[in-house]
Amino acid sequence: MSDNTAPIIRIARPEDAPKLLEIYAPYVEHTAISFEYTVPTAEEFRARIEATLQKYPYLAAEKDGALLGYACTHPFIGRAAYDWSAETTIYLREDCRKMGLGKKLYHALEEISKAQNICNLNACIGWTEKEDRRLTKNSVLFHAHIGYTLVGTFRKCGYKFDTWYDMVWMEKILREHPAHPDPVIPFPELTKEQLKETGLL
Repeated sequence: MSDNTAPIIRIARPEDAPKLLEIYAPYVEHTAISFEYTVPTAEEFRARIEATLQKYPYLAAEKDGALLGYACTHPFIGRAAYDWSAETTIYLREDCRKMGLGKKLYHALEEISKAQNICNLNACIGWTEKEDRRLTKNSVLFHAHIGYTLVGTFRKCGYKFDTWYDMVWMEKILREHPAHPDPVIPFPELTKEQLKETGLL
């Protein structure tokens, strides 16, 4: 992979599923960053992308034709009153960490979420007081660095690799909470002008 071009952030496509799954699979197989036990099939992963894109952004970082990572938002909790909050997900290729890609992907998600009238972003993160080879504190530190605050801890709620892990919620407030918020705009209904303002086009 050459260094003469900067990574771009674009909308992920369902046909990206196999390559994005290659990024995600090691997190399932070797870490407690994902609490999944089994790597989904390419068909399952494609279905996740398609379902997300019906309402929320699903973004990919690409450089010289290679996919380096992805990020998306999805429902915080599936009830109408939570509509102005969304949960975030991000995964980077293992050799592409500490390159600023995470920050770039999250910045795009935040701008799109603002355009959708979303007020809160929430991150669900595996946590351990004692780091091990399966889970470190890096994700919490990353989110804190980009403005997320810790709002809750669930003790020993995840069991993987014969170990109990905690889970924390972190949140970032994107905008003022109006007394009567405008409806959330589904991602496919954002105009080209709105997407350009987010820096995506």
